[in-house]
Amino acid sequence: MCSTTTSPGHPTPPGPVAACRPRALRIHPDSPTRLLRSAQPARCHDCGNLIHWYTRTNQQRIDLHPQELSAEAVSASHRWHVHSGIAHPAGDGTAWCRVAHRTLCPAYENTTPLTRQLVELRRHLALLTRRLTDTGAFTPPLPGPPQAAKAAVCRPARPVVQILHRRYLSACPVDAIQCIAQTRRRNRCPHPVLAPDTPAGEWALLPVAAPATAQRGRLALPATGMAVYDLTHLPYGEQLRWRTQYCAAHAADPDAAHLALADWEVFDARLHHHHIHNRLPTTVRNRTRSRP
Repeated sequence: MCSTTTSPGHPTPPGPVAACRPRALRIHPDSPTRLLRSAQPARCHDCGNLIHWYTRTNQQRIDLHPQELSAEAVSASHRWHVHSGIAHPAGDGTAWCRVAHRTLCPAYENTTPLTRQLVELRRHLALLTRRLTDTGAFTPPLPGPPQAAKAAVCRPARPVVQILHRRYLSACPVDAIQCIAQTRRRNRCPHPVLAPDTPAGEWALLPVAAPATAQRGRLALPATGMAVYDLTHLPYGEQLRWRTQYCAAHAADPDAAHLALADWEVFDARLHHHHIHNRLPTTVRNRTRSRP
């Protein structure tokens, strides 16, 4: 489906072909990136269906269903629209809207009521996932470790990393941060940023940057230290490599292009307070009850 909306001052010529004219995005040949910032295509890791990545106003990414849907078929709480390449969680007043893929993903159990059209689309995506699985084009992710094994070791899912004296919130554990560079086969580099032959950071309990005292209408932060993966003791080049999210091999190549956005998000102690941990992740929790 295509939206028939046009910008002010540029009326749409008559005819259905002109109304659904695609807008092509091009990359300059001298650009150091091969990534389209708008509508970056990818496959869902959980169901294998096609998705489009967009950036939100808070610099976080959102995966949207690649096709526009009729606004009448989507409830107001599930409507998204894209303006100037930025995704906004609301309708734009037109007859078309976008939907987050998480709402339609058959790998997740839906907890909110959906319209009949969205239920049919969700069932269609489930059939596509089954077809991709049967043909070997998609392998469903393996189930994670038991909850007891997850709770045995304190390993933050989104750790706070300090680079060049600034703190960032990672999208995944430190050892799972993947290089964003492009390989010779035009695929994403599978190597991690943290490699055995490269210097590593140190976990430390550092004070929370914001004051811990509560103010009127504001959240009180913990007064104890927070676990931070500190990289400030590394050379400047190594910290810059972590900041750009390159492996050691691609960091040495000045012409290396990247195929994804860096997963760093500027850490805000009050906005990301639920990611603050007051114990080091290397500490194993003792489940045995101490004797008197």
